[in-house]
Amino acid sequence: MDWQGQKSAEMLMQVLLVASAVASFLVGYVMADFQLMLLVYAGGVVLTALVTVPNWPFFNRNPLKWLDTAEADRHPRPLVSSATASTGGKKKTGKNK
Repeated sequence: MDWQGQKSAEMLMQVLLVASAVASFLVGYVMADFQLMLLVYAGGVVLTALVTVPNWPFFNRNPLKWLDTAEADRHPRPLVSSATASTGGKKKTGKNK
């Protein structure tokens, strides 16, 4: 799943959960049945999970372009000095000397 797919999956999840909450409240209110309301909401949660959790093809419309190995070898990663590696990258303040 690409970054845009993650964003659309999260937005779809929020919309489906709110819609199922509203629908379950209305069904529960009209039928005066709390258990039915919970069942309708649970069905909405399961439907939301089935739609948003799997990696469906429509979530992969904007694939990332990774560097190939030859290009990555030409641009090596920066080295971390031993002073920053031993302190965890944090500088000491004047009070804690």
